This record gives sequence, C-alpha cells and structure tokens, in this order.
Amino acid sequence: MADWLDAYAVVRNELFLFAAVFFLIGAIDEWAVDIVYFIMRISGRTKTLRIDESDLASHRLRGGVAVFIPVWQEEAVIETTLRHASVAWPQANVLFYVGCYPNDPATREAIARAAEDDDRIRIVLHERLGPTCKADCLNRLYRALEEDEAAFGEQRRFVVLQDAEDCIDPYALALIDRGIDRAEFIQLPVLALPLATSPFIAGHYSDEFAEAHGKAMVVRSALGHGVPGAGVGTAIERGALSALARGQGGKPFADHSLTEDYELGLNIAALGGRSLYLRARTRGGRLIATRSYFPATIEAAVRQKTRWVHGIALQSWDRMGWRGGPCAVWMTLRDRRGPFAALLLAIAYTLIGVTAFDLGAASLGLGTSEPLGAATQVMLAVLLGSVLWRALMRSAFTTREFGWGQGLLAIARIPISNIIAIMAGRRAVAAYWRSLKGEAPRWDKTEHRDHPALSSPV
Repeated sequence: MADWLDAYAVVRNELFLFAAVFFLIGAIDEWAVDIVYFIMRISGRTKTLRIDESDLASHRLRGGVAVFIPVWQEEAVIETTLRHASVAWPQANVLFYVGCYPNDPATREAIARAAEDDDRIRIVLHERLGPTCKADCLNRLYRALEEDEAAFGEQRRFVVLQDAEDCIDPYALALIDRGIDRAEFIQLPVLALPLATSPFIAGHYSDEFAEAHGKAMVVRSALGHGVPGAGVGTAIERGALSALARGQGGKPFADHSLTEDYELGLNIAALGGRSLYLRARTRGGRLIATRSYFPATIEAAVRQKTRWVHGIALQSWDRMGWRGGPCAVWMTLRDRRGPFAALLLAIAYTLIGVTAFDLGAASLGLGTSEPLGAATQVMLAVLLGSVLWRALMRSAFTTREFGWGQGLLAIARIPISNIIAIMAGRRAVAAYWRSLKGEAPRWDKTEHRDHPALSSPV
C-alpha cells in the first residue's frame, strides 16, 4: 500500500509541476497582451473611433462594392439576412453575390424570394454538388465577379465577406469605404449576441468575442504584423484580392483550408499589404460590428470549434509555417496553442478531481501522500491570482458590450468555455490525423435557426 501511495504521489506531483509551469507561461503571455493593451490605451494608440451617425449615413461610396455570401443549407436564415442587408446597405453600387448549390433547392428558393425585391442580389449557382467547402464557394463567387467586371468594364473597389446568418451593421460599409485607402485588408469587430434560450453555451461566445475583439485584435493590429480575418465584416481591396488570386492559380481563397478567412488577412500581409482592425462607435456608443447568434448546443459548439482549432492551430502550421519577426511569431504561437491548451485544461480538471479525492481520503483517515514542493505551491498561488485576473478581464469586456448581467454570467461561463475547448482540441487532433491520411476538408457547417434581425434591435 505504501509503495502504491508513493507512486501515486510522484505522478500527482509531477503533473502539478508540469501543468503549473505551462500555465504560468500562458499567464505571462496573457499579462503581456494586457500590458501592451493598457499602454496603448493610455497613449491613445488604440483609441476607439467615435463617428457621428449622420456623417456615416450621408457618406457616398467612392466605388462599387461586392458582398460575398457563401451558403449551404441556410434556408432558415438567408432570406432574413438578405432582406436586412438590402435595407442596411441600400446603395445602388453594392452587389450581393450569394453562392449556393444545385442540390440545395430550399436555400436557393429562399435567396430567390429576397432577390425578387432587390435586383442587386445575384444568385451564383455552383456547378458542383454541395457541400464542397466554404473557400471553394467563395472562389466560385470570385469567378462570377470577374465575369461581371469583364462584361461591364468596371472593377469593384473592394469586396466584403459575410455569412448567411449575419446581421450587418448599417454603418459598416461607410466605415470600410473610409478606411480602405489606408489598408488593403480591413476587419471589423464581431459581436456574438447573447441568446436567451442558451445563456451558457451560446453565451460563452459572447464573452470570448467581446474580449478577443475588444483587446487581442486591437493589440495585434497596433503591432502591425497582419490581422487574421474573421470571415465576416471582412473587407479586401480589389487589387489585393487579384494579387492573391494570381499567386494561387486564380483562386484567392485557400480551398484546401478549413479556415480560409484566418489565412486571408495574413496572406495579404505577406504580400506587403496593409492590415487594419477598424474599431469604431457611433456618438451614441453603439459599436459598429457584425452581429450574429452562435451555436446553442454543446455538440454544435464543439463541432464549430473543432474546425477552428484544426484549421488555425494545425492546418495553418503546415500551410503557412512561421512568418515575420518576433511579434508576428508571438501572435502565431497564440493562434496555435489550442490543442496544447486543451491538454493542459484536461490535466488541470483532472488534478482538481485528484485534490478533492486526496482531501476526502485524508478526512477519512485513509492515508496521506507526499505534499507538493515549495516551488510548485508558489506557482499555484500565482496562477490562482492569474485566474482571478482573467475572470475579471473577461467580465469587464463582456460588461462593456452587454451590461452587468452578462458580465457576471461571463465568470460563471468560464468552465463551460474550458470544457468545450478540451472536447474541440481532442477532436481537432483526430481530424488532423485523418487529413494527413488523405481525407479532404468538407463544409462542416453550423445549423442556424435564430437571426438577430428578427429577435433583437440591431
């Protein structure tokens, strides 16, 4: 029995030390981002723009715009999206290219109903059966744009990417048009709206996007080493899109990637293009952003995040390698930490269970094990402070966008976020292994039923 307890103590203590060391490294990484963010806030380098609504409403676009919306089995939301977009962006020189598939008649009919009332909506039918992948559908839309430009002898000024479930911001287009002279790639914030029917699963996206798009993306843009695309609220200057296409066999979107949106901004930066994360509010305080509901069930959330981790953390390592200087490598490391972070989180929750078991066993007089070393105990104390700080930061960013109620819920949702990350990390590694054996990427899309334009003011 004594030998068993000794072996158990060694394994437990080594796991504590392993987890503590790498969690400490992660904490230092997060503190570094926080420090840079606060320095830039104090110096005014990351000040959020304040723009008068009337100036944006009266702004006249300085060229044509193409909006790409790739669609697969989105009959529940696409009509609402297009009708809202038609009103929000009424300019005559805006064309909506909506890509669909011949074996998805319900979605095509929904698009057609919206197109009856707006001749700026163009239905682009893919010649292949769906689903292929999102990037493949985007490349089909790009070919349609090229055909139109050749036929009419006029090139669009920039292209905007949106998804089928998005609620676009009425002022976003004017804001992008003002900024496109300063950058070839622009990313606007994304707001994951709280969903009353799923306060914890859908709600944890509200927290993650509020912090990521309120802090991490701000820091990344200010450092000037390329901004990854979110796939929605994303704008690309037309010449930059052509340059990407020339370098990739006529296909600007990486159709062998699960996260072509993430790669897009970084690839433009690699070609020498300027990237800009453009964060602005109206005088009334409303953030100019794309708004959307995110998955409301564990299964859907894990499936979506599996694709993100697979594409960003694993696939992009193969496809893009390591680019740029120290700051760029730092940001890339942050992007690719998903699988390892999932492992650490799994170990941490296991150790919480082990500690509870130890305390219970000791209270019953069933024996004790070797205590943790002094260095490990110090690191754990520091990490406890880090966890409390992280919870405070997440709550603060959520509160800024959604109020105190959601800010308090953000703290309670942290374990949910961690559990989903663990499950997605495991599945992403398995999916990556299958891809190494030749499995082609497919459009593993999220099912959408709710739409912000129907259920909340935007």
